[in-house]
Amino acid sequence: MIETTVDDRSFPPALAEVARFEFGYGDEGEGVDFEMYDAFDSAEETTDWLRAWTGNEELDGGAYRVFGQDGSGGLAAFWWVREGRALAEQPVVFLDSEGERGLVAGNLSDLLWVLADGFGPREAALHEHREARPDAELGALAERHATTPRRGAREIIGEVRAEFPSFSDDLDELCR
Repeated sequence: MIETTVDDRSFPPALAEVARFEFGYGDEGEGVDFEMYDAFDSAEETTDWLRAWTGNEELDGGAYRVFGQDGSGGLAAFWWVREGRALAEQPVVFLDSEGERGLVAGNLSDLLWVLADGFGPREAALHEHREARPDAELGALAERHATTPRRGAREIIGEVRAEFPSFSDDLDELCR
């Protein structure tokens, strides 16, 4: 496990602002299926979830900061994998309740651009080929907070997948 410098469970300002946004799934199911939490899950909740997800009772959830979920119970989290770097510089992942998983964004700023492009964590991780549906309100939020250049969701997802090509295989190795 990577040692983290802070075990603060409150959101960074940009993520707290996203938490006030109401994502709409829409009548046709074409929107974003995502519900933000008000704060990160506790260390105990995260450990319980990771153990249940992997079937591995030896793991702890210290490498994850869970911040929201979709309607099926799949969770979005920061994955604390870059040693010595702040939470906002860690990649964002999505782990579905049925075992599907994927990378969403390389950091908090890129997550803001992904959301602004109309993708929630599930859509980015598992359905990145769908049409972008830019959201003006989330776009304005990203412009206020992002420290990375504006790019489309597909480009951002491709970048983080290239950086962590063994993400899925590494998770498989944790499973029992």
